[in-house]
Amino acid sequence: MALWKEPTQDGPVEKPLTDEPARTVPPPPRREIFSTRERHESVFGAGVLIEGKIEGDGDVRIAGRFKGDIQIKGDLNIDRGARLTAKVNAENVTIGGELEGNIVAHAQVKLLESGQLVGDLKASTLTVAAGSRMRGHVEFGWPASEAVKLDGAKPQSKTGATG
Repeated sequence: MALWKEPTQDGPVEKPLTDEPARTVPPPPRREIFSTRERHESVFGAGVLIEGKIEGDGDVRIAGRFKGDIQIKGDLNIDRGARLTAKVNAENVTIGGELEGNIVAHAQVKLLESGQLVGDLKASTLTVAAGSRMRGHVEFGWPASEAVKLDGAKPQSKTGATG
């Protein structure tokens, strides 16, 4: 009993080889850390430890460790296994690793199953996956005009003292 299928006369006919030179297809362009998208993405790998400040218009993906401030107009992606101690201000934030610090997201925060946040959070929308962990104060769902009003207002003490 044969383990392969025998070719039949009714099957497709292969074209004979010609003396034409073989055409080579150039390899696809190498993907660099900065893609050719509208906003570039900077990637900090798993073995990287950075302290300082990140600013810019592009997206940032962190898989390693970071300590400092992040002020970007793009998206922040914190990969599983990443550990950050940071104050974050970004358009969208996705947390798959650990973040200790406060977040202000102009659009959305996603707390993935592997994600952990210890700090306060302000965002337009919040998505929380089962299994994720968070400890802190959360504000979401307010329109931008209301969020500005809330930022300037200080809560009054329950004892009735003013100041």
